[in-house]
Amino acid sequence: MATGSLNPFDDANHTGVHEQINNGRKAFDEALVTAERTLKQATKTVERLLAEGAEIVRSQTKVYADTAGEQFDDAQKYTLKRIKSRPLTATLAGLGVGFLLGVVLFGRDK
Repeated sequence: MATGSLNPFDDANHTGVHEQINNGRKAFDEALVTAERTLKQATKTVERLLAEGAEIVRSQTKVYADTAGEQFDDAQKYTLKRIKSRPLTATLAGLGVGFLLGVVLFGRDK
């Protein structure tokens, strides 16, 4: 039987297979480097966006906290002013609220 190009163990065929394997390895290595670079860029972008989002939330929270603090101070001043202007009414109102809380809490035990 004559040896021809159909022989799988032919040296030329063997060299071609090695070249294809080497080309495949190079392409895989290049794809891996590209994937790593893309992943690093995506990670940096996500970190930046999260930092910006956290800063926005922090600044909005500060505004809300300042507003709530001002409203609490206003309510406290208003309450003190009303108590000072009508101490007897304020005392009776306090006793009434205390009595109602006592009835509600006592009612829960039974």
